[in-house]
Amino acid sequence: MKKIVTVLFTVFMIGYTGALNAQVDPHFSQYYVYPMQLNPALTGTMNGDYRVTAIYRNQWNNITNAFSTAGVSADFATKKNINFGVNILRQTAGDGGYTYTNGMASVSYTGIKFGAAGNHRISLALQGGFIGRRFDVTKFKGGEQWVPLIGYTSTLPLNEMLSKTSATVFDAGAGIAYYDASVDKKVNFFAGFSASHLTRPEEPFLQGGNKMTLPVRYSLHAGARIYVSEGTYFVPNALYTIQGNASEKMVGGYMQLAANEVTDFMFGVNYRFKDAIAPYVGLVYNNLAIGASYDINMSQLGKMARGSNSFEISLTLLGKKTETVDYFKCPRF
Repeated sequence: MKKIVTVLFTVFMIGYTGALNAQVDPHFSQYYVYPMQLNPALTGTMNGDYRVTAIYRNQWNNITNAFSTAGVSADFATKKNINFGVNILRQTAGDGGYTYTNGMASVSYTGIKFGAAGNHRISLALQGGFIGRRFDVTKFKGGEQWVPLIGYTSTLPLNEMLSKTSATVFDAGAGIAYYDASVDKKVNFFAGFSASHLTRPEEPFLQGGNKMTLPVRYSLHAGARIYVSEGTYFVPNALYTIQGNASEKMVGGYMQLAANEVTDFMFGVNYRFKDAIAPYVGLVYNNLAIGASYDINMSQLGKMARGSNSFEISLTLLGKKTETVDYFKCPRF
């Protein structure tokens, strides 16, 4: 049990600068729905005045306490090419009473325009905020608390060497994004690159001489909105993320079909290499989009964990502009 606690602690909290560098950030299969977690340069890049998003992920529910991640974001576009946003993410993990909270504020500049009509746009952004992490030591179970022929005994002491059980540190990130804002084109491309945890915050919990820092997370994403027929669009997308020695590669896409003037249906699938396939369905009604996806685990770890899968649900509300001046054909909105 002590080894299990150590593994969970390592995977979800820290990354060594030397021998071990693990991906430690929570992630979503519907990554394009939670824009500022993906790339702060997506702040304000939508066809509206404001956008509010909520997303929830429940992972491996049949393994003790589920890994649950919830995120909320809001961003606002202005006519001065300066846009603002904020996103808050919180994850609870396992039986160790571990919580991870990340709150960030973003500001983007979308005034770089080129091409004959100025429809090719570049967005630059900075992001700053905090990471808060906490353990509830009373929920730990260590090897020294197991007695032969008796089993777990809570009255025995737990000898975990933690310097503290909670900490909050400053965090920062940056990003750049490109998008084609042309209204009448059949194919509109978009792409971006971001770097998170540029401050490399140190791990505050473990005692000892080894200094541990949170690895920088680099993300490269791209896609297109392709006109198929009247009221029908296909949106392929791809993501490559690297953090320390870990990487995540996802490809997929979805169809968006207009049922009437105010309702669209969406369906598609994403594939996370060497991990899972995630079918997706969604509905757009006026300025509200609802989506749901289900990760079908295909990795060896999933087989060891008795086929545990993951579920996500998302909700996006867009406040429309009275006059369209910056048409961003991105996923969802």
